Amino acid sequence: MNERIKSLIERAEYQAQKQSGSDWEVHVEPSREQIFEKFAELIVEECTTVIDRNLFQNIGWNTSRAVRRHFGIEDEE
Repeated sequence: MNERIKSLIERAEYQAQKQSGSDWEVHVEPSREQIFEKFAELIVEECTTVIDRNLFQNIGWNTSRAVRRHFGIEDEE
């Protein structure tokens, strides 16, 4: 698993933990569903950022490749 995906998983776990309302007195573990939902939201957020950046730079035709590269799925040439 690449570092970007690992980072998103960690962020999703952290954000789901915060959203579940846990505090220092009561430890509430977020459900897997909450973590997966946050993970999906973070992926969509990053994808839209890459797409917006490509469109702003007028290289929209290459957006799918940019998204794959962003997530480390396609090797850079």
